[in-house]
Amino acid sequence: MKKVLSVLMILVFIFAGSAFAMEIKFAHVVNEKDAFQVAAVKFKELVEKRTQGALTVTIFPNAKLGDERTLLERMKMGIVDAGIITSGPIINFVPSFGVIDLPFLFRDPKHAYKVLDGGIGQKLMADLESQGWKGLAFGERGFRNLTNSKRPVNTPNDIKGLKIRVMQNPVYVDSFKALGANAVPMAWTEVLTALQQGTVDGQENPLNVIMAFKLYETQKYLSITRHAYAPAPIIMSMSTWKKLTPAQQGIVKKAAQEAAEYERAWDNRMEAGWLKELKAKGMVVATPDLKLFRKAVKPVYDQYTPKYGKGLIESIQNTK
Repeated sequence: MKKVLSVLMILVFIFAGSAFAMEIKFAHVVNEKDAFQVAAVKFKELVEKRTQGALTVTIFPNAKLGDERTLLERMKMGIVDAGIITSGPIINFVPSFGVIDLPFLFRDPKHAYKVLDGGIGQKLMADLESQGWKGLAFGERGFRNLTNSKRPVNTPNDIKGLKIRVMQNPVYVDSFKALGANAVPMAWTEVLTALQQGTVDGQENPLNVIMAFKLYETQKYLSITRHAYAPAPIIMSMSTWKKLTPAQQGIVKKAAQEAAEYERAWDNRMEAGWLKELKAKGMVVATPDLKLFRKAVKPVYDQYTPKYGKGLIESIQNTK
């Protein structure tokens, strides 16, 4: 009898308030074909199942609650509860995040996951708390590649003069300036129109985004540069986090990590198919020798090493 009562007390503790379910508004800026939606749906499934409905998750895709910078600001204010955000805009609030935006920093997905799921990544997550956010897990935007409507890009010389949309992030801006581009920082919500109208010549994103948003309709040329790896932190408003019981916090954090790992695996599984389909859609695909690109962005490391520290950068690079 005592054991039964103990179990009942634990369940009451975990699911306190289940008669009055708490809704978590979970937002992202891309469409339902994107990997962010894959992560969001998995997070919703796990949280609702493991709290037996005490927490419900409502997903708001397509920037319905704002662009990424707006989502970050609204999470800070507690207007938006949670979301999956490309890491790029975070540097504007938490400067330490810029270190992971350095060009050609990560060798491959496994390298990125080892860094982000380890001590370096957890320190970055802790830095988010100064802005009123709780970092839950590192999902994935992925390795970024260059597209444009003008010409094939096989060397940095081919980039010179192209107007390339980049995230609102100084490391990305400086990286593309070093490559000779006219870097145009712009929120994602403005990009499709800018590409259609020719305001910019190109953009850089993972294959998932190029496919999901049919960028092949305005962008003829794709270069597999993999010039940067962009994580996508799953973040919760600290005010929402504090409303959860300790047990619910544990469930939410574990669900976020599992959703992130599920999304990463989905990305990796789908990537070869996306590339094949983009070729079938008529994109001209180049696979350049990246030595010249790495050489061209060396000044970016010279510029940012004093800011982030040689030791930290080398620690990331040397992670096996």
